[in-house]
Amino acid sequence: MSHHYSGPDWGFPRGDARLDLTDLYAFPKPGDPGRSILVMNVHPSVHDYLDHENPLGPTTAEPFAPDALYELNVDTDGDAVAEIAYRVRFSSSKGGVQTATLSRAEGAQGIGAGYDGQTLIEGAPVSTGREARVTKTGDYRFFAGWRSDPFFFDRRGAVNNLQFTGDDFFADKNVCSIVLEVPNSALGDKEVGLWHRTLVPADSTRGGWVQVERGARPLQLFLVLGLSGAEKDAYISGAPADDVRFVGAFAHALEHTGGYKPEEAKRVAKTLLPEVLRYDPMQPASFPDNGRSLTDDAVDVFLHILTNGKVTEDKVGPHADMLPEFPYLGVPHKP
Repeated sequence: MSHHYSGPDWGFPRGDARLDLTDLYAFPKPGDPGRSILVMNVHPSVHDYLDHENPLGPTTAEPFAPDALYELNVDTDGDAVAEIAYRVRFSSSKGGVQTATLSRAEGAQGIGAGYDGQTLIEGAPVSTGREARVTKTGDYRFFAGWRSDPFFFDRRGAVNNLQFTGDDFFADKNVCSIVLEVPNSALGDKEVGLWHRTLVPADSTRGGWVQVERGARPLQLFLVLGLSGAEKDAYISGAPADDVRFVGAFAHALEHTGGYKPEEAKRVAKTLLPEVLRYDPMQPASFPDNGRSLTDDAVDVFLHILTNGKVTEDKVGPHADMLPEFPYLGVPHKP
């Protein structure tokens, strides 16, 4: 989703940066095409006020919210409904240490949010320094903690009427990553649809969970920002299976930003919805056709769509600090 576009008028979910989704990646494991790497990035390290007069400000030192649920949903049959859900819960960070529990729910369990499912990893250490603390159990490898943000974008150019100069705002920024290495068989060995979401407990009288953000495709937030307040809330709290209701609003936004004719705008909007990241683990990753690698230039793809080909690049390329092995994202920058 690349929800780095935060500010006073579009703040973090529930005012908590730890709940803020940034990007979702899915790609075959380098050197082992029988396994896949899934990356959920959350919690940008700075509060972005570039479109206002306020200065940048740090978010919070605690990587993940202990009362939240971080979930990666997998649709295995193309109906935009999750049949599998990987869920991560975190302990509090009292004493400076935070740990993670990873579980996997299937079928009806994979649709609703809760604790049902198989616990895969428990007590995994969260990395807060430069060293990547990796946990391996059975067929799964897991990492959670601060990393160098792999997203690359001329953010200042974006708020300057798309006048890009190649200034990579994210070159020295950090993000909190949840990285999974899974066998392709855990995904069904065929194309799946992926999206991630964050949830918080509902009020104590009702119990259950409330979805506070969801995402899959990078930068689609720009179109969501164009929705009315009620539509925006419905989108963020909604599910991909219901996204057809937003085709008209997306089409209207595309007419405005790209000068599309109405019918063409509607056609393009339908390619963006439902919001899922399509991924075939048997094919190389290349956004937007299949998954998303850490070096895919998703910004240029989106700019081309947003402007109907009038702007095709922001003149920024991938970061050079990625690692050749798990968890693949570069070491975090100094605060």
